[in-house]
Amino acid sequence: MELSNTESIAGKEVVETLGLVRGNTVRARNVGRDITQGLRNLAGGELKGYTELMTDARDQAQDRMIEEAEALGADGVINVRFTTSSIADSGAEILAYGTAVRLR
Repeated sequence: MELSNTESIAGKEVVETLGLVRGNTVRARNVGRDITQGLRNLAGGELKGYTELMTDARDQAQDRMIEEAEALGADGVINVRFTTSSIADSGAEILAYGTAVRLR
């Protein structure tokens, strides 16, 4: 599966547009992690626990988008985008979306 955040993939021709595909996940923070990250926040620097949480969530959302594209018979997804939103005070949704296409 080829992915691109642009309208095309270099060296490939879009021969059919199959439609919008998406994948999402909602992740909740962990109380233990919140305490650790809160202490780290006082000292400054990267909040590695949250970075790992968001990286895993993006990967899962992207994998789900790819599964949806494959179910349509796509071999590429163009215009791939990611967006996030808060769910209550302790969760975040990651959404990956793009246009499923057949390439030549």
